[in-house]
Amino acid sequence: MSDFSPAASRTRRNWLEKLEIDLRLLGMIGAFALVCLCFSVVTDGRFLSARNIFNLTIQTVSVAIMATGMVFVIVCRHIDLSVGAILALASAVMGVMQARWLPNALGLGLGHPLIAPVTMISGLVTGTAIGALNGWLVGYQRIPAFIVTLGGLLIWRYVGWYLTAGQTIAPLNQTFLLFGGAEGTLGVGASWVAGGLAAAAALWVIWSGRRRKQAHDFPVRPVWAETVVMTLAVTLIMGFVAILNSYELPQAKLRRIFEARGEIMPEGYTQGYGLPISVLILILVAVAMTVIAGRTRFGRYIFATGGNPDAAELSGINTRLLTVKIFALMGFLCGLSAIIAQARLQSHPNDIGTLDELRVIAAAVIGGTALSGGIGTIHGAILGALIMQSLQSGMAMVGADAPLQNIVVGVVLVLAVWIDIQYRKRLGMR
Repeated sequence: MSDFSPAASRTRRNWLEKLEIDLRLLGMIGAFALVCLCFSVVTDGRFLSARNIFNLTIQTVSVAIMATGMVFVIVCRHIDLSVGAILALASAVMGVMQARWLPNALGLGLGHPLIAPVTMISGLVTGTAIGALNGWLVGYQRIPAFIVTLGGLLIWRYVGWYLTAGQTIAPLNQTFLLFGGAEGTLGVGASWVAGGLAAAAALWVIWSGRRRKQAHDFPVRPVWAETVVMTLAVTLIMGFVAILNSYELPQAKLRRIFEARGEIMPEGYTQGYGLPISVLILILVAVAMTVIAGRTRFGRYIFATGGNPDAAELSGINTRLLTVKIFALMGFLCGLSAIIAQARLQSHPNDIGTLDELRVIAAAVIGGTALSGGIGTIHGAILGALIMQSLQSGMAMVGADAPLQNIVVGVVLVLAVWIDIQYRKRLGMR
């Protein structure tokens, strides 16, 4: 019998279902690995160096955080074109807060311990308030989300421009800069501890999920397959930490650190960066959003509404209030991303967040979020953001100019949607 016979196809499908393998996710991981391999060959291994992997991760964080919120927005059959503009306005508010308002109104110097927390709260409140306003206009006033957020794209960035008088704002508070990546890391020792805790948490999640399925007489993977998944999870987590720990601080920077403490740096002393605080924040956001999506009533309402809005409303779900909550959460994540993006750039430039709305939507869609609503995953959106940033970083390393980078990202977005449509057709999904 041919390997392409219906019986053989059913056997393979049953085997994959038994192992609970997500073919789409597997394909995305394969595509990401292929991108990394190709750029590594072209750049003589520089693409997969510890330095580039470190830079790649901190560059991905702000878009990836917003992409997790965009999953909820798109799942509910809406769209948010204003995320880049909200990020820009939140960044402008935080810039003038720490550089002008707090020093002038309260007489606080740039190094005062209250500067960083008050500044970050102001950015988060700004993003959440604008997001809630978007949600109110969409949910209660029945204005299409495309129009509301397209207007926001045109409004909020230029509100921020007037707020800063079109000026780049710098320098920033040193504590605030710790959230940008390179200036704020856990160090080698704490990174190993964090990696160990993350690995233990991953093992607990996988094993507890298996036990819950067994308790309800649901089918589970074979023990050997479960062991392979757990081994891969631990290997990936600890391998990632090892790579970040291997990226060493420049000797000149180390000397400045020792001189600031009034000490002399020992001969041959080295120190690794470790896990950036911004990446740790992304991990926490991913975990929280995954729990919200799968373990809370709010998350169940989101997917129910996206699957069939009329049925959800008839079943008693307040879809209008739900819309406000979703957009407010999206705004909060924009404010959080503004903190990380501004701290990474170490200033508030007027072009901060430009085209981020397209990158965020592309990350969610490439990650498997269906534009028709009802389907999407948090880990898929983060992987989508990582794939896009890898493409841009790799092309920059080989000397491709910005227009070509945007062309490639656009092609990848259209191709990802086409593949998703074909995949769902084969599975008999809408």
